[in-house]
Amino acid sequence: MNYAILIPTYNNAPTLARVLKGVLSYTQEVWVVNDGATDHTAQVLSEFPQVRVITLPKNQGKGNALKIGFRTLLAQGYDYALTIDSDGQHFPEDIPTFLSALEGRTEPVLLVGSRDMKDESVPKKSSFGNRFSNFWFHLETGIRLPDTQSGYRLYPLSQLPKRYFSGKFEFEIEVLVRAAWRGVAVENVPIRVLYDPAERVSHFRPLRDFMRISLLNTCLVLIAFLYIKPRN
Repeated sequence: MNYAILIPTYNNAPTLARVLKGVLSYTQEVWVVNDGATDHTAQVLSEFPQVRVITLPKNQGKGNALKIGFRTLLAQGYDYALTIDSDGQHFPEDIPTFLSALEGRTEPVLLVGSRDMKDESVPKKSSFGNRFSNFWFHLETGIRLPDTQSGYRLYPLSQLPKRYFSGKFEFEIEVLVRAAWRGVAVENVPIRVLYDPAERVSHFRPLRDFMRISLLNTCLVLIAFLYIKPRN
């Protein structure tokens, strides 16, 4: 399988080097989208000459960084993009789990890392947010998944939509729903997660991003009930 690691990053310099070292132990096909970082991200990236970097002049949001990365990797001939966050929350050691899940598959599949949400280390706000997202995803697609929020994912690049409504955090919800509407299998694979490492920087803005996510889900539900489900 022809795949590359895709890491969108914005002001996560304290954890970025550790993430890069981890993924480079599995593959040299590593791309980073520097989403207009204003910290010393560029300096960290300069220490990894084997990593290919897409630098955006200003911050455009995680969704837009992912879209630019997807288009670039598809143009470069990759079949899949394995996305991992740069905040140190994900374990590069789980990369083989994604690759193993593709073995023997002949149809495209979008794999989402599934965290153990019952673990006592999981913050209550993360557990609630995941249940909230899972509810909407099931309503919009008819598919039940235990985790629809993890950013640790394996995307089939040629099967993704070309245009989207969103470009921030909510993009990761939209791409799942619309891939499912296109007939792509969306499934979970088990992963580990490290919550709130000392150096972690989060850019999630609870009120503003929750409102954007709610608006997107409202639009997706309307589309699902007025167009997608009648068509099927």
